[in-house]
Amino acid sequence: MSTTMTEKLETFGLKRVLSYLDSNPQENVPKLIGWLRKFDRDNYFANAYNMVDGFMKDPDNNWNRLISSLYTDIDEGVRKKLFENFLINACILGSRRKNKVVEKYDCNIPWAILFDPTSACNLHCIGCWAAEYGHRLNLSFEQMDDIVQQGKELGTFMYILSGGEPMVRKDDIIRLCEKHNDCVFLAFTNGTLIDEKFADDMLRVKNFVPAISIEGYEEQTDSRRGKGTYQAVLRAMKLLRSKKLPFGASLCYTSKNAENIGSDEYFDFLIDQGCKFAWMFTYMPIGVDAVTDLIATADQRKFMYDQIRKFRGTKPIFTMDFWNDGEYVNGCIAGGRCYLHINANGDIEPCAFIHYADSNIKDKTLLEAYRSPLFMQYRRNQPFNSNQLRPCPLLDNPGRLAQMVKKSGAKSTDLVHPEDVDSLTAKCVPAAKDWAKVSKELWDHSAAKERSALKEKKEAEEKARIREKVEQKSKVS
Repeated sequence: MSTTMTEKLETFGLKRVLSYLDSNPQENVPKLIGWLRKFDRDNYFANAYNMVDGFMKDPDNNWNRLISSLYTDIDEGVRKKLFENFLINACILGSRRKNKVVEKYDCNIPWAILFDPTSACNLHCIGCWAAEYGHRLNLSFEQMDDIVQQGKELGTFMYILSGGEPMVRKDDIIRLCEKHNDCVFLAFTNGTLIDEKFADDMLRVKNFVPAISIEGYEEQTDSRRGKGTYQAVLRAMKLLRSKKLPFGASLCYTSKNAENIGSDEYFDFLIDQGCKFAWMFTYMPIGVDAVTDLIATADQRKFMYDQIRKFRGTKPIFTMDFWNDGEYVNGCIAGGRCYLHINANGDIEPCAFIHYADSNIKDKTLLEAYRSPLFMQYRRNQPFNSNQLRPCPLLDNPGRLAQMVKKSGAKSTDLVHPEDVDSLTAKCVPAAKDWAKVSKELWDHSAAKERSALKEKKEAEEKARIREKVEQKSKVS
């Protein structure tokens, strides 16, 4: 699907709007939101526009402070390019293109594609399946380029790189950013390979953002990732901050570090280092030899749920918890509903944590994979639970994954020890049962709050209508 004349004209118009927003975010961001509303004819992001309009009116609001920091802390050219690629291409034009394909083919089309340039890694982290894969598998530049080109045709302009350690392929990553300068590229990286040259390359291409993995403070990080890793991460963050480059943190919370990672002090530390966002993941026991004692307890998961929601009202950092935020995205986002994963062997998996596939980029197009039995199983079964705080078909609803894998005929893609789906499921059953009890209370409370908020909104709208009628009558008389 080539770019239409309408898309070209709309893109040109939005770029002109963005060009006027180089200063004074308090005054100009609301103007940008007004323009985005006009271009977003289908109101895909109406709730987001309303939220931004609200908090930009309060200079002390934490979201206002975060947006303002993007103007003081981030290079102007980088900020412009990321705004353009994210807001215009990935969100508005990309979503419009994606939804047309969904309507035509009745399949999921992802907003983002996660892929592994390599299985190689310079670290050997405890509990990471990639640590067992070795250095032998790589996607060629041509294969990665083809993934992005196909994705853009279907409406996907957001690409996330993982591994292995994606920075092992730094030169090819920069080539991708150069060739596809209309996309946003983000990488989950241990940060230890980010050096001066690569930071300068980031500053040049302007459309690459790292999410640096860190496990807590020095003791927690080095105990899982190896001695010296923590200090290497701090050096990388300092370098990126000095060049006014955006970056964030990737945080995996386990039974050993949840209280540290979720503390006020730790998030203040991340903000002080220059992090603009934090992606939260809970530990998953993936791989035949994966230990289960690192799975966070139900109480620890609730702690993270409470803390992240508190931080969203108090701290100038964008956060996303890929398990506990199911209520905001109607459950599981995998299987192409919002994202999918392609490993270094080319297997097209529904999720980075679900190592089963019935398609590979070497013999199927992306669209063919999206219409494959496994991905259609995801589409037909999502959401996997009416309690959207239990989104995952593995960790939260273990039987659901096994059912889909068996019905689709998908095979294990584990590169060392193929794992039987029933054995994998069994490892998650105790945690799923514990979380079912705790999450029910949270979900019931959240649903009650939502009903109350909806009632208040309707009452406010009714009062506004009454006031409007009274005013109209007064004008007439």
